[in-house]
Amino acid sequence: MKSRFGWLLASCVLSIVLAACAKQESGQQEQSTKATSTLSGKITIDGSSTVLPISEALAEEFRAQHRNVEITVGKSGTGGGFKKFANGEIDITGASRPIREEEDALCKKNGVEYIEIPIAYDAMAVVVNPQNTWCDHLTVQELKKIWEPAAQGKVKSWAQVRPGFPDEPLVLFGAGTDSGTFDYFTAAIVGEEKASRGDYTASEDDDILVQGVSRTKGALGYFGLAYYENNQDKLKLVGIDNGKGPVKPSRETVLNGTYQPLARPLFLYVNVKALERPEVAEFIKFALANAGKLSDEVGYIGLPEQVYELVAHRVERRIKGSAFGAHGSQVGVKLEDLYKIEEASEKSAQ
Repeated sequence: MKSRFGWLLASCVLSIVLAACAKQESGQQEQSTKATSTLSGKITIDGSSTVLPISEALAEEFRAQHRNVEITVGKSGTGGGFKKFANGEIDITGASRPIREEEDALCKKNGVEYIEIPIAYDAMAVVVNPQNTWCDHLTVQELKKIWEPAAQGKVKSWAQVRPGFPDEPLVLFGAGTDSGTFDYFTAAIVGEEKASRGDYTASEDDDILVQGVSRTKGALGYFGLAYYENNQDKLKLVGIDNGKGPVKPSRETVLNGTYQPLARPLFLYVNVKALERPEVAEFIKFALANAGKLSDEVGYIGLPEQVYELVAHRVERRIKGSAFGAHGSQVGVKLEDLYKIEEASEKSAQ
């Protein structure tokens, strides 16, 4: 009996010792991995508040592997980010639309060359207050009726939007004019970038828009889907009918093309000169390898793997500029088709 007890005690002690050794070895390996990264330097990122959660997730994961690299991430809006980028103030800017012709011209004027890097798909969520019991969906035409410039000071009640809606004050919240979300939404719904009524609460900070809609019974607002998903208890999602029936945004409806016209790509733009620095080059490589997974984790939609491969080729070959040319926002465009055409054109020119 004693020998059996002694054997059991010895076994327990041995198990504890082995577990402790394994844990210590694991910790040493982790420290060794961190210690082997000799990469250092500083990376500055700014731009779209919509892209911000992806940029922050990429920065956090990258810093975990490269402790000596300092990364700052700001949110000046797409337009504000492009201004800083064109002035050479930052290495990378996030954008919720493609670069525009005048922004490209400013880059050229200042000698800033860049590479366009799509990183994820986003869907714009149209939302109302949870107390809104009358509106489950809106047509594209109804949205246009609400947001077009001619509606300013005139369309002020839900009763004016659709027969049967109550005479409840219509209180609007939307993206600020320096936001790529504003540019894309107006292009998709009104038919022209920046064509919008001005009598609404505007902000480049989506958290402010969330708060506004959540506190106002007659509110209607729009912003990136991730901000809705992070605040589902405060908001009510509205389906969009483009003529084929109401559709709500999701990974499935974005990738199969049924959530139109409010699905769009998101981008990073990197300064080519900054890419000469090892820390920036390694970050962009890391972003292309991890953007799909991290985008899904923070509420966005990772691109098809083929798109990341095509864009990696752009970076490797230093293909400068935008695949969108001077067209800016293009509603319903498929990235794989766009970058395949660009790659084929590049090969034929060689």
